[in-house]
Amino acid sequence: MTADLYTVLRNTADRVPLFFILSLTALDFFLYFTVENFWVLFIYFVAMIIPKGCICAWNHHHQHTKTFNKTPWNRLLELAYAFHTGVTTNLWLLHHVFGHHHHYLDQSVDESRWKRADGSTMGELEYTLNVALTAYYRGYQVGKRYPKHYRTHVIYTILAFSIVGALTWYQPLQGMMLFVFPMMTGLLMTAWATYDHHAGLDETQDHFKASYNNTNVVFNTLTGNLGYHTAHHYKQGLHWSELPRLHDEIKHNIPEELYFSSIWDMITNSFVGRAFKLSS
Repeated sequence: MTADLYTVLRNTADRVPLFFILSLTALDFFLYFTVENFWVLFIYFVAMIIPKGCICAWNHHHQHTKTFNKTPWNRLLELAYAFHTGVTTNLWLLHHVFGHHHHYLDQSVDESRWKRADGSTMGELEYTLNVALTAYYRGYQVGKRYPKHYRTHVIYTILAFSIVGALTWYQPLQGMMLFVFPMMTGLLMTAWATYDHHAGLDETQDHFKASYNNTNVVFNTLTGNLGYHTAHHYKQGLHWSELPRLHDEIKHNIPEELYFSSIWDMITNSFVGRAFKLSS
């Protein structure tokens, strides 16, 4: 079994996050078939907002570096990601990998642009709604240059939405609380989480000055080192597990003001954080 797992996965560092993501998918379907109480489903939906928000980061990593060696396994995993995040197969490949990563220094064309047309900076809410509500359209625009990838996106988007539609038709309450609402929330969470990556950094030339970084150990454990964002843009095809190493190699080029604190620092600096040696 271990040998098979090493063969199936492209990088064995994906074993642990994959286990939790697929376990949560199985739990969703278990609750779909076994729970009818609104309040149980509502509490579960609220409790899963942050965990499923973290899954958005792993979906992002998968779009950069596929998890499995074989395409069918990747497509099945992408269905699970879609049910959690509202982002279907190849959407972030088009919108984010082929789009944002090539355009983030030019706010006139960046698919995740944080500037308004007049050059002013959007607020978090405006940015979140703008990126989330235009995600599929901007994916379509990029897809014109990559028709093969866009065709795959369309096929699996139809499949994912058809499955969710059927589940919701069969059991409306469970379908809405376990799939529809989490997918909507996941897409909004994905957009919101990216605001802190670049907003306000009016840099058009130097990649080392165009991203904020968060080195908090809890944040990076939950998001697959997404806080090492300069490193991620410096070499976007690098597996998430290698980002801390790359960050160490290039950190002398990153201005000190491009490191920021977050709510996660409150956790790691608390008594609980110090007890478990979580301070970054």
